[in-house]
Amino acid sequence: MPGPQSRYYESQGLHLHYADWGNDAAPPLILIHGGRDHCRSWDLIARSLRRHYHVLAPDLRGHGDSEWTNGGSYSLPEYVYDLARLVRLTGANEAAMVGHSMGGMIGLAFAGTFPDKVSSLVVLDGVVVSPNTQKAPTHERIAKWISQLDGLEERKPRCYRTVAEAAAQMSAHNKRLTPELALHLANHGVRQNADGTYSWKFDPYQRAMAPHRLWPEDHFALWSRITCPTLLLSANESFLGDAEARGVANYFKQARAETVSGAGHWLHHDKPDEVLRLVRSFLGLPDEIASAAV
Repeated sequence: MPGPQSRYYESQGLHLHYADWGNDAAPPLILIHGGRDHCRSWDLIARSLRRHYHVLAPDLRGHGDSEWTNGGSYSLPEYVYDLARLVRLTGANEAAMVGHSMGGMIGLAFAGTFPDKVSSLVVLDGVVVSPNTQKAPTHERIAKWISQLDGLEERKPRCYRTVAEAAAQMSAHNKRLTPELALHLANHGVRQNADGTYSWKFDPYQRAMAPHRLWPEDHFALWSRITCPTLLLSANESFLGDAEARGVANYFKQARAETVSGAGHWLHHDKPDEVLRLVRSFLGLPDEIASAAV
């Protein structure tokens, strides 16, 4: 099957890119990647779901082929605004959503803000707050943010001689990546510099933690407003811990938490067949292995 079409839309003055997998007559499903990632990270899942949905995978602001912000402003509400613009672009009353990591946070915040706009929601290792998370004093949050921005101002982007070298760097951070997947992710995740080297496409400033971010009580309030069926998938080897064990599902009206074994934070790369099986089952679709979707 052919790959997706590259399309663009405007949000808050930014030119934002998304991959459109076709099937316009089907209901929309939006795949939301995480931080320092890009829309083509979803290709296996997108290919599997395109038969049943009009699949759209955006590059978040400051990522992939979307524009960077001026001044390095990247807060969760701004990402939610971009998502709202994309949902509106579909012309549909509601959309299904699947989000990984920060993309899961964005999906959760959007679904809590606009419960009638989301038909179903899957979050892959994206529950990043816990009831015992402490809120630092305001002056400490601002000082930390300024320090982060100062550090990023002095930081030079990492350069690679080849795309294969960038792929090797990804494999060094995630030993479960196959060479083929690492090269695919690197091919779509780097851009060539004037001197012929390659650097990652994401804006380094999105690493800074905005002092005006949402806090645990804000997230819990949003989660309690979500009315659609919700699947919270964790990975047993993720640094975020187990959402199922933490009882996170109790904050939702109708959520189910499950854990994928033998996977880290990038569970849809580490265990693609298992994640795809769980997602398709949750969406009421017949089973399909990831390799059959390629």
